[in-house]
Formats: sequence, structure tokens, C-alpha cells
Amino acid sequence: MTAAMVEQEQDSEGWPWDYLLRTWQGLDVPEGWRAEIDEGRICLVPPPYARHSGIAAKVQRRLYANLPDELGVYQTLGVHVAPLDKLYVPDLVVMPAELIDGADPEAADPMDASEALLIVEITSKGNAREDRTKKYRAYARAGVPMYLLIDRFDTRGAMSTLFTEPNEDGTYKRSEAVPFGKPLGLPAPFDTTLLTDGFPL
Repeated sequence: MTAAMVEQEQDSEGWPWDYLLRTWQGLDVPEGWRAEIDEGRICLVPPPYARHSGIAAKVQRRLYANLPDELGVYQTLGVHVAPLDKLYVPDLVVMPAELIDGADPEAADPMDASEALLIVEITSKGNAREDRTKKYRAYARAGVPMYLLIDRFDTRGAMSTLFTEPNEDGTYKRSEAVPFGKPLGLPAPFDTTLLTDGFPL
């Protein structure tokens, strides 16, 4: 079944979570595309542009600079936001490696977003609003300790913002935003500085 068929058949309230998850697990998504579950429907996200991928690679390299061996940085990893029955595939997720190693090799189950230490989203023109609002609220509700939003399309100019201290109401208590070109400190367990001067616009 394709994502388009799921969307055509759904009613205004969307499908139950179990049905959506089973469908998501069975999708044959074109290479480079990602399938996510949001607002009771399955949505296909197109492959990112080369510059988007270049930023992800630079961030991943910095994250690994001081990362403890028990943690890993993962791309194309589905995470379930249990309080909202949403499933996203962030650009990068930092999670304990033992959870990934212990996952059922026969099941395409998403990981629980609450287990992530950091989630990174890099905006594209078509999804910037979702990353700034829906995903920001979802990751806060899931209790993700750190959300790094790299927003090339911010109205203030290209910005990198680290949100910390999530609230159950779907907000973060603290944020630190820097324009591209300025360094952004990442606290423990990363203990590194994200150098944004190499981020392409």
C-alpha cells in the first residue's frame, strides 16, 4: 500500500495508531524518501538537497568528537512520539547504542523518542514550519532533552537553535540561537562546539 492510498482512504479523524504503524512498517518507500506519521495520516517526505545533507554530515562529525562509546548518532531512524501518536524520521538522532543493537532485527519498529538524548532537524523550504512548530512541540512532549533546529530559512537569517529543558506542555524552557557563522556550544554528553561557519545556505 502506498502513502497516497492511505491518505485517500482516511476519514477526517485519521486512522488508529496501530493501523498506521502496521502500514508504515510495510511501506516500500522510494530510495531517499522518508515516511512519517502525523495528524492521523502517513506523509512522504522527499529526499533532502545536497546542501541539507552536507550540513547533516558536518553536525554528525562534530557530535562524534567527544561522544561516549555507549551513544550513537543515527540517520533515517524512525522515532515514536508516544504522547501524540506521531512518528518522525529526524535528520539525526543521538541514542544509546544498546537500544539500537537490541532492536528486533525482523521488525521495522520505531524507537521511542523519549530515549533520544538529542534530535536534529534541518529545515528545507517545504518543511521549515513543521520543524519549527509541530516537531518542536512533539519532541518537547516526548521529553527529548535537546532539540537542535538548523533553520536556513529563518526570517532573521539562517540560524542554529538549541532547545533544552523540555516541558510536558510541549515547549522548551531554554533556547540558545546563533546565526550561521557563530559557534554553538553543545553541553554534556557532547561537550563540543558546533562550528556553523561551514554550513551552506
